[in-house]
Amino acid sequence: MQFMPYRLVNGIMEPVSYSMEEVMDIIKSQDVKYLDLQFTSLTGRFHHVTVNAKMLSIDTLKEGFPKLDGSSIKGFAQIYESDMILKPDPNTFAIIPWKDQGRTARMICDVYWGYTGERLSRDPRAVAQRAEGMLKDEGFNVSYWGPEVEFFVFNRVGWEAMVPSRGISYTIESVEAPWSNDSSHTLRLKEGYMPAEPYDTLTYLRNQCMQVLNDYFGIPCEAHHHEVATAGQCEIDMRYDTLTNAADNTMTYKYVVKNIAKMNNLIATMMPKPLAMDNGSGMHVNVSLWNDNKNEFYDANDEYAELSQIGRYFAGGILEHAESLCAIVAPTTNSYRRLVPGYEAPVYIAWSKGNRSAIIRVPVYFRGKKQAASKRIEFRAADPSCNPYLCFSAILAAGLDGIRKKRDAGEPVDENIYLMSAEKRRELGIRQIPPTLIDAINALKSDDLYLKSVFTQDLIDKIIELESKDYMEIKLRPHPYEFYLYFDV
Repeated sequence: MQFMPYRLVNGIMEPVSYSMEEVMDIIKSQDVKYLDLQFTSLTGRFHHVTVNAKMLSIDTLKEGFPKLDGSSIKGFAQIYESDMILKPDPNTFAIIPWKDQGRTARMICDVYWGYTGERLSRDPRAVAQRAEGMLKDEGFNVSYWGPEVEFFVFNRVGWEAMVPSRGISYTIESVEAPWSNDSSHTLRLKEGYMPAEPYDTLTYLRNQCMQVLNDYFGIPCEAHHHEVATAGQCEIDMRYDTLTNAADNTMTYKYVVKNIAKMNNLIATMMPKPLAMDNGSGMHVNVSLWNDNKNEFYDANDEYAELSQIGRYFAGGILEHAESLCAIVAPTTNSYRRLVPGYEAPVYIAWSKGNRSAIIRVPVYFRGKKQAASKRIEFRAADPSCNPYLCFSAILAAGLDGIRKKRDAGEPVDENIYLMSAEKRRELGIRQIPPTLIDAINALKSDDLYLKSVFTQDLIDKIIELESKDYMEIKLRPHPYEFYLYFDV
């Protein structure tokens, strides 16, 4: 019998919530052999340990598993304080359909210190849960998050970087790419948006991903399509969810996409900018705040975008803290190769109702009270290399800071900011996001107070430490294109 984590609620198929007792019953009735305990590192990588289902009991599921050496997970702990416990969340239970050597289920876990039983403050899921608590303290019932995660699927990728003195290089192969030997499927640079088959060669793969996310992991998906870049850039649209759930869903999305690609002898990556001279992969984050079943971002009397004053204050907080937010939402050196003019990525700190050159967009596909539930802010600077738990929490912290301060977003900008002169941008007070990771890190060092309601100081310090190390690793090495530019000097 196929495992389907849905039930019908008011005529709509909704994901199922489980108790530990129900999880145990499913493990027995579905003859589950193994349970994968999954958790997310500070840098946003999924990790897991597999336990024998025969050894499970209600008590072990509730008390947690003493299976984690935290010193071996980047950003978690030192070698002298390494014993940690994984406590699974029953609402994340799912059967993994591609495991063919014994039925395997998974559960996403919270991370706790051993012995004291205290929560690990650097556990990204703990940050998200603290952020949801802060939201309630500020008088809102719930926030909804809809990340739009883009990714590339290639036929083959290779690189040489381990012996940098010998040379550094990479190669990418894709049947869709202009450099492919098979010209029957090629897509020109920046012309890959929603092409019909046969030029879109990945429809079947996205269908597979959508089915697995829907039917096995309980993550409703609405649509999928080829994105703007050549060489297999894709997007699958997940339905919105609450903050922690949306971050869980984002991690699961990456996990499913990469595994389904591997099953098809392809390779998927969430690297923001793998291709030169073409669009990179973003993760536009849609957010709204709700109270008593009312979307607090909707205002029928606002002629411009039907955006409420609370929504404008929330956007104002994001704009105020945009530079330091970049260190959380765009945390890699490669992120800043995407955040450049000319490739539909936001570079300028401004907002608008439909302007994709601004860092904040308020979607306006429809208008009227019938569409009140869909009123939201779209923050466009994030990319899929980020840790979604930290990303959503930081955006929420910035937005709530704007509401507290009544920081209005200012006048919207309804023209192509890329084409503005520097003088006009100065007149309009339009700032630019940090051009490099080290600039974003420096911004975070000087603007982190708004984060401290959900980010502990040791967490912020560890983020700065890890990202600074990555920046130096890249800075120390010659770029291959520098040989083309300077070898003959």
